[in-house]
Amino acid sequence: MKKILITGANGLLGQKLVSLLSKQPDVFLLATARGDCRFSLPQAVTYQSLDITDVDACVKLFDEFQPDALIHAAAMTQVDACEDERALCDLINITGVSNLIKAIGDRNTHFVHISTDFVYKGDEAEYFEDSKVHPLSYYGTSKWKSEQLFKAVKFPYSILRTVLVYGVLEDLTRSNIVLWAKGALEKGQEINVVDDQYRCPTLAEDLALACLQVVREKATGVYHVSGKDFLSILEIVFQIADYWNLDKSLIKSIATSSLDQQAKRPPKTKLNLSKAKQGFNYQPKSFREGLVLVDRQIQNLKLQ
Repeated sequence: MKKILITGANGLLGQKLVSLLSKQPDVFLLATARGDCRFSLPQAVTYQSLDITDVDACVKLFDEFQPDALIHAAAMTQVDACEDERALCDLINITGVSNLIKAIGDRNTHFVHISTDFVYKGDEAEYFEDSKVHPLSYYGTSKWKSEQLFKAVKFPYSILRTVLVYGVLEDLTRSNIVLWAKGALEKGQEINVVDDQYRCPTLAEDLALACLQVVREKATGVYHVSGKDFLSILEIVFQIADYWNLDKSLIKSIATSSLDQQAKRPPKTKLNLSKAKQGFNYQPKSFREGLVLVDRQIQNLKLQ
């Protein structure tokens, strides 16, 4: 049995990881997050509260559980909030990672760390893992600093840089671009959508599977893990409207410069996926395939 520890289990990626890993017969899973478990925990999974900003709590848990692999899905990801609350951003995104590194100590635990396309400036046609890093936001800076912490470690690690993750949680309370656009258009609300930012939207299930594949294949180093389609945010929302037959006249195209956002966003982040495809057979779904899965999950939740 391979013992795997997840942080951030209450979040979107965390819940998808729990769902996926609980179905693996050779995995013994410990799910952690700050506070109580906020989702239906599979019978085979143990949950324990963990505050990653408490180094003593991290060390104690690692001494007790002795994980073979850690998938670190906990982070402060609200880009504008990170700009405003830099000390909190540092505490979660940098100190939290440092604490987990200290907790591993001299063990050979494989650390899988989730990073972001926001480490890039967004002015290149395509980004490879060794492309120049130039974060425009404090969020991007914090994630880049967290990546630097791995330079001195002796245990195996993988850094997965990902983009605009979307999906469905069982309570449907937390939003992402798909649920936000779908929900607003269904209510007949006009929405302003930027036409000058381009991303590769990533299905949460694809990212979760990549984490598992990295552990299984012992694939170490930095990898790009995103969706396969490179779309403007406007194109993403148009596809959402088309899929659910919603009124596209409610979608208003605007420039990023017209938004009063605290943090700057990179204009275009097309990540080259060749290394992940070769390293652990990463095969992401198209955005439409992702919408099909999201729709099916929403229908299933309504039946429960």
